[in-house]
Amino acid sequence: MMQPAERFNLPARFLHWVMAALVFAMLLMGIGMVSTVSPRYHLILPIHRSIGTIVIVLVSVRLINRIMNPRTPPPLPSDLPNWQKMLAQWSHWLLYTLMFLLPVIGWSMLSAADEPIVIFGSVHLPSIVPPNARVFALLRLAHTAFAFVLFATFITHLGAALFHALIRRDNVLESML
Repeated sequence: MMQPAERFNLPARFLHWVMAALVFAMLLMGIGMVSTVSPRYHLILPIHRSIGTIVIVLVSVRLINRIMNPRTPPPLPSDLPNWQKMLAQWSHWLLYTLMFLLPVIGWSMLSAADEPIVIFGSVHLPSIVPPNARVFALLRLAHTAFAFVLFATFITHLGAALFHALIRRDNVLESML
């Protein structure tokens, strides 16, 4: 059995897996929304917006947990090359940044479009930028571009986890299970 110092703490593990499912769902919904003109678009959109709000809250809680628990994350294997350790650290911070930034950009985009921002069917969020068609267009482009970066980072993160579990067999994945 792994020692506590070799594992992420329970809140970090719980938040990781909940957010992994939410982010994966968001990416799939986003792909579905931009690739269809069917009536389903209007069914997916409010779910996408609501989950985006949950993601902002959860990534904030994750950051607070990480700051308050300096032993999270546990150290990577000592024989792991430094460049891989550096990439692991950078990719984690990139994931945190994108998980916060994408929902904020989406919220800003809707504000710039002067659309009501309704989540969970009845909660109205305030606009955070003034209405402006040009700003909306730029934010929509940014939202799409950063979503592709998040998708690539998510897949890379998954690949690295599988590499550690199946090839290296070094308990890195187990530290998050």
